[in-house]
Amino acid sequence: MSFKTLIAYQKSFNLAMEIFTISKTFPNDEKFALTSQIVRSSRGVCSSIAEAYRKRDYVKHFKSKLTDADSENSETQLWFDFALACDYISSDDYSRLQHKSEEVGKLLNFMINNPEKFGTKI
Repeated sequence: MSFKTLIAYQKSFNLAMEIFTISKTFPNDEKFALTSQIVRSSRGVCSSIAEAYRKRDYVKHFKSKLTDADSENSETQLWFDFALACDYISSDDYSRLQHKSEEVGKLLNFMINNPEKFGTKI
């Protein structure tokens, strides 16, 4: 089994790619601020899930990496707020992205609370 089979990874990867595409429409003067931050944090969710999966032999490490993913997911939601407030995304885009991010958060919390379902040794 691979981390790529995890629903949380798949959904977070798809969300990160959608964010990357949308961020291309942000103004150039946001390139080193909002654009890089929202892309980085959304990709951080995926990478932390991948790292957690490789640490699943150690429950505390597994949970720690998943809480990192959850933190990155929350940070991504913050950047949605800025993108909306600056009129870089529509309220419809905001709602859709926020919903997808919340879904990823629920999956992460399930993994954190049920590590044994993901091959950890308790």
